[in-house]
Amino acid sequence: MSDNQFDPQAFEDMEYSLTPYQEDFVRENLMSDEFLDFVETNTKPIDLLFAYYRCAIMEVETKFKVLDEELSTELERNPIESIKSRVKSVDSLLRKMRRKNIPLNLAAIEENINDIAGVRVICSFPNDIYDLAESLLAQDDITLISRKDYIKDPKPSGYRSLHLIVEVPIFLKNEKRNMKVEVQFRTIAMDFWASLEHKLHYKHDLPPEKAKVLADELRDCAEQIDLLDMRMQKVKDEIDTYNEENPKEPPFPGFPLLT
Repeated sequence: MSDNQFDPQAFEDMEYSLTPYQEDFVRENLMSDEFLDFVETNTKPIDLLFAYYRCAIMEVETKFKVLDEELSTELERNPIESIKSRVKSVDSLLRKMRRKNIPLNLAAIEENINDIAGVRVICSFPNDIYDLAESLLAQDDITLISRKDYIKDPKPSGYRSLHLIVEVPIFLKNEKRNMKVEVQFRTIAMDFWASLEHKLHYKHDLPPEKAKVLADELRDCAEQIDLLDMRMQKVKDEIDTYNEENPKEPPFPGFPLLT
């Protein structure tokens, strides 16, 4: 590399030393008042947009916490094991925009990218997934944008999950905005498999024949996990059926004035 070129890798590699010319380039360009003003002016709108998506996540999380609280009294158990959420990183967002050739403006981002805000709901049993999804969609302020059921129709890799893109309103100081959120529903077993598969997927140094063998093994693991989910669902259903046929006597008469 000649001295009149600037290598951005220098900021990532601590053992790399900048030449005097490169230091001058950084100071005069990347650290200039004009450039810093440009960055501040253009990052504020994206920061605000990301704040809106974080607000949308809070709205969706609250809805699921309310549903879980209500259903816990009806089912005598919590159908939701955990709720995870994230807002896509700026780096990941920019890479997706480049890959999909999305224009560099906020309106295009909101219109074309549906998974900036993500909520993952981990459920106890497969049936809980569909019950919670339908309960969410029945709420009058939720609009369904798209639905992909990778449980009934798994991906070739074996991946299973129910994906919804929904629109939810957030109420700001002077306006109401509808924001898109991707909601993923998985059982504990599905989430366990997906998490490990994601980690293993990015090991690109395997020879093709070895990669294929491991991909087949992961797909077989996914099928075994699906069988486990179905068996656990069957056990739960049999317990529920027995309890319905053999109801317990109430421990006390109750409060007739409240009925």
